[in-house]
Amino acid sequence: MERLGAGDPRWIGDYRLLGRLGEGGMGRVYLARSQRGRTVAVKAVKNELARQPDFRRRFSQEITAARRVGGTWTAPVLDADTEAETPWVATGYIAGPSLAEVVDDQYGPLPADSVGALASGLTRALRDIHGAGLVHRDLKPSNVLITIDGPRVIDFGIARALDSAVQSAGGLTRTGALVGSPGFMSPEQVRGQHVTPASDIFCLGAVLAYAATGRMPFGTSDSGVHALLFRIAEEEPDLSGLSGQLHDLVSGCLTKDPEKRPGLETLISRTEGELSGTWLPGEVLAQLGRHAVQLLDSEDPDGETQAGGFASAGVTAGPGPSTPPPAAPGPSTPPPSTPQP
Repeated sequence: MERLGAGDPRWIGDYRLLGRLGEGGMGRVYLARSQRGRTVAVKAVKNELARQPDFRRRFSQEITAARRVGGTWTAPVLDADTEAETPWVATGYIAGPSLAEVVDDQYGPLPADSVGALASGLTRALRDIHGAGLVHRDLKPSNVLITIDGPRVIDFGIARALDSAVQSAGGLTRTGALVGSPGFMSPEQVRGQHVTPASDIFCLGAVLAYAATGRMPFGTSDSGVHALLFRIAEEEPDLSGLSGQLHDLVSGCLTKDPEKRPGLETLISRTEGELSGTWLPGEVLAQLGRHAVQLLDSEDPDGETQAGGFASAGVTAGPGPSTPPPAAPGPSTPPPSTPQP
């Protein structure tokens, strides 16, 4: 987590900002606390997107839908202001690393039983998301957070709002971003076809292959993004290193024809019971414990200590003051006495 910069607000809505968690195509994400002490992640939308009426309309629709998704396997949407000069959304905070951080930086590829448990949690997260009428559209390792109890999925539905901005901008010229992440996109997304829940199943297969091998199944964009997208649309994945039931599950998800991919209920039945007991290697569990302790140091953004660790956003209540601290100078100050999550 990074300290707040001179240009960062100190409050967004009723939330006191503690530091920066990250930045992406949609905007900047902050660690924050509500007036009642709940730890949250607040995503503030980029100004260039906020100026687009189509984006605001779709963003509001997607936030309304996202509120219907339960918080068992996802980051619950707690609050939002889609009419603010800078639109924002607050979700619960998950004190854990992303799957990308675990595989790339901390541990490496996960053992088969951990990947099976990961599949179990992610299929249930997708069931909740699809049940709310949403398609994630950007399921990738950095949008999967790792906790002791299982994986959590973030940013569901957000990519659809970004999609409206890309279309109204005529492509990449104004947003500068693909809707989806190269290497974890479905063939339908690559071809610009209608995206259905089956697209998330394909992305799930790519995420599981990455978790088990440390590699993207269609390679990297070192030879160019267009070459990578061609391989996704036309070539078979590299599933070397996978075997048995895990190989069959991933291979089925990565079928080119969306109509021939397994449905979520089939995947859930095939992963039933995988997520039980200790599902992570000991080294990863130890890192989760260290981060939980570090989070306690993030009380005051102007103090001497700051929590290091993961650029994550999701579900978890954290310690905090029972009343808000005095507002620091910044672009916005909180309104008085509004009920908090």
